[in-house]
Amino acid sequence: MTIKLPSSIEAYFTAERDGGPDELAAVFTENAIIKDAGEDLMGHAAIRQWKVDYSNKFGPTVTEPFFITKENGKTLVTAHVSGEFPGSPIDLRYFFILSGDKIAELEITV
Repeated sequence: MTIKLPSSIEAYFTAERDGGPDELAAVFTENAIIKDAGEDLMGHAAIRQWKVDYSNKFGPTVTEPFFITKENGKTLVTAHVSGEFPGSPIDLRYFFILSGDKIAELEITV
């Protein structure tokens, strides 16, 4: 199923799939926050390192967004994620707060 995503969120999933740490960091605001797996990361340097760390730890993954809605002022995208990690495949929830054409905050939950 193909869904229509806002351009900044589409850029996130494209950079996550095909890009490196710099490409991924570029879709976020300079002081963006990512909340993932109990960690809070802030800023481009932390986002670049997060991309390096999870790529090294889990290898390539396939993320297929299949649902989008609004929840508590955030854009919620649900995606099917598969790869070589414990619990794969799994559906994850990505809560985005956008600022202009960038992502100001991303929280990833089960």
